[in-house]
Amino acid sequence: GVVYAVEFSHRAGRDLVNVAKKRTNIIPVLEDARHPLKYRMLIGMVDVIFADVAQPDQSRIVALNAHTFLRNGGHFLISIKANCIDSTASAEAVFASEVRKLQQENLKPQEQEQLTLEPYERDHAVVVGVYRPLPKSSS
Repeated sequence: GVVYAVEFSHRAGRDLVNVAKKRTNIIPVLEDARHPLKYRMLIGMVDVIFADVAQPDQSRIVALNAHTFLRNGGHFLISIKANCIDSTASAEAVFASEVRKLQQENLKPQEQEQLTLEPYERDHAVVVGVYRPLPKSSS
């Protein structure tokens, strides 16, 4: 299938463009994922969002993109780096807080789908879930 790869960093963006030359199903989008409306005209609705952004507001970034691009019942995967969010709290507390933020945005993490990446990456977890937007009210 088609992969829309959003990258903001110039260096990583250059690498992404080079990879996309060889892998023609990858469409590079050189833009800040915090602003999905800037690239909305390039991307249709998608079945899956994978986010590995290492930003303090990464759950918000995933939610913004899910609301814009993810089909109802679509899946998301987010790589959570605890130290990027709060280096003073325990990793478990950060993971729990991020899961709550996702739930508030109608992103439904599945309990058995939260995996720590130990021993490969310290204080990292991947959370998998389903997007269930609220039904639009008829006025």
